[in-house]
Amino acid sequence: MTIAADPSFGGVIHAAIRYSVYMARGWESKSAEEQVEQKAEQRAEAAKAASKHVVRAAGAEQARARQLLELKRERILSEKTSHPVRRSALQAALKEVEAELQKLQ
Repeated sequence: MTIAADPSFGGVIHAAIRYSVYMARGWESKSAEEQVEQKAEQRAEAAKAASKHVVRAAGAEQARARQLLELKRERILSEKTSHPVRRSALQAALKEVEAELQKLQ
């Protein structure tokens, strides 16, 4: 038995009732579709932000390594010594640091 045929309604259904009964599901499904689309967009944006964060972290790590090597180079250059063994050790260390700097650039 349908609502329209129900005798308690007197066989007449107002247009507002009929509209809300039959149209509510359409609006609900559209809302559900929009929510699914919004979730997909949010996931895509989160993945994009995460990849940017990884790139930034890698760039920051490389910048820190370069800065550390430059500080080591400055320290080696600032040391003054007249002892030939110490001087040769400093020169070897300087060559090693400069080689590592070249690898980073």
